Amino acid sequence: MRKICVVTGSRAEYGILRNLMAAIKADSELQLQVIATNQHLSKLQGETYKEIESDGFTIDYRVYMADDDAPDNANSTAKSIGRGIGGFADAFDALRPDLLLILGDRYEMLAVASTALIYKIPIAHLHGGEITEGAFDDAIRHAISKMSHLHFTSTEAYRNRVIQLGEQPERVFNVGALGVENVMKNDFMTREDVENSLHFRLSDKCFLCTYHPVTLSSMSPEVQVQNLLEALDDYKDHRIIFTYSNSDTNSRIIIKLIQAYVDRNADRCMFIPSLGQRRYFSALKYVTAVLGNSSSGIIEVPSFGIPTLDIGDRQKGRIAADSVIHCGYSVEEIKSGLAEVVKRANVSGRLNTSNPYHKEGTCSTILQTIKTYPLENLVQKSFYDLK
Repeated sequence: MRKICVVTGSRAEYGILRNLMAAIKADSELQLQVIATNQHLSKLQGETYKEIESDGFTIDYRVYMADDDAPDNANSTAKSIGRGIGGFADAFDALRPDLLLILGDRYEMLAVASTALIYKIPIAHLHGGEITEGAFDDAIRHAISKMSHLHFTSTEAYRNRVIQLGEQPERVFNVGALGVENVMKNDFMTREDVENSLHFRLSDKCFLCTYHPVTLSSMSPEVQVQNLLEALDDYKDHRIIFTYSNSDTNSRIIIKLIQAYVDRNADRCMFIPSLGQRRYFSALKYVTAVLGNSSSGIIEVPSFGIPTLDIGDRQKGRIAADSVIHCGYSVEEIKSGLAEVVKRANVSGRLNTSNPYHKEGTCSTILQTIKTYPLENLVQKSFYDLK
């Protein structure tokens, strides 16, 4: 029986992987192993490992990386990577997986891939080849691609980019985005159920906002977030759901500023560490628009026919649907972007948007490949030179 080990370190990433994990678990020829790490184990981030367990998965190993009491700076982030490498070494010693499945570009996945490289564990990597120029995630993503052996990209352009990195074409598969397929399969909550679960009333004018640190920006996170919040003051008639930023450097500054804003505007705003996938997708059915700099605003949100305001450089370079509006960091630029978002949201009915990340059979293609692809001699790679 082939042992497939899935490592997850954040609520957003787990939401994407959840259905694939369930498919692996249900397959009689595969054994699912789950490692939870970083944000999932952080009290500050809401201890979202509980969500994994409530979904019926067994967490086989926990690798602690985040230190909630440490300063929120580059030194702490770098030390978290070090703790992660030590923890993943112990996890791989105990679990001995046949194949490791990881997604994306976050620093905890760099620790995972680096350790797996030493242990000669083949890696199946999701969402390689993408570009996000505003964050060090961009370099991490490409580094993970070079340490990986099977590649599942979300568009053909990204597949070509992974091949350009020297990966063998027969090991690179354009499967679309799991998150988009998850939208199609989601068991949506009613508006009333969403409101009751949040203790928050939705309205016909409602934003959902997530703002993450822009780790390569020279502009301070305080200025970025204060500019966003100042722009939002022009929309007192809108209710706003804020969700926590991830655990990148300076995330606590962002959380503190948004919490203070929510406290000042408690009659129309709320702040929650994690909505969970089902409630998040359900909320998207009832909000006017999504704001911030999360990848979800570009990848999944267009499937709901609502506009996204993508602020700043964090997602710069990603392929985006025409429902995504990009703006800069200044108050004036954000106000201009918000005006365009509200204008589009006021158009009767949902936007008729084609999502470039949608492809039929995403989960089943990945499952069949990781189940049947020969693993012998997979670790030793040769560089593919473009003709």
